[in-house]
Amino acid sequence: MAPSLTRRMACFVYEAMILFGIGLVPGLIGAVFTAQTGHRDVLQSDTVLRGFAFVIYGIYFVWFWSRTGQTLPMQTWHIRVETRDGALLRQGHALLRYVACWLWIVPGALLAAALHWGPWQSLGGVAVWIVIYAALSRLHPQRQFWHDALCRTRLVSFRATAKADAN
Repeated sequence: MAPSLTRRMACFVYEAMILFGIGLVPGLIGAVFTAQTGHRDVLQSDTVLRGFAFVIYGIYFVWFWSRTGQTLPMQTWHIRVETRDGALLRQGHALLRYVACWLWIVPGALLAAALHWGPWQSLGGVAVWIVIYAALSRLHPQRQFWHDALCRTRLVSFRATAKADAN
């Protein structure tokens, strides 16, 4: 059985704070470039910076999911991602899950873009979609998120045990 939805969403919020910090890197690079060159370049466009953030986030998630099955927030909330048979994800599998995880964001963002919403309305639309998507896990037989069902992964409660001292 999956960890409670409350616990998974608390982990989600913590993860969002970490990602906010990581997401500052592309903005910092753009600001440094502007300060050094005195002009705006095509590499500073919103699309390029978002693409760069997408890659950085992908590296972050794929690294942790394939190495330990847990990001820092997942460790804090004692949640681990694994394959259906309990193994750690290989890097390719972790990458597939990372792309599928964008189901949290993309539908709400696409709706906002299609309706030409402003920034605050778009943020609200994405937030409403996140709540709906989380609630949809209640329809899954094992209460897993649907991107996990799609990728044949699962979230489980997991507490790392200290290795017994050999002495």
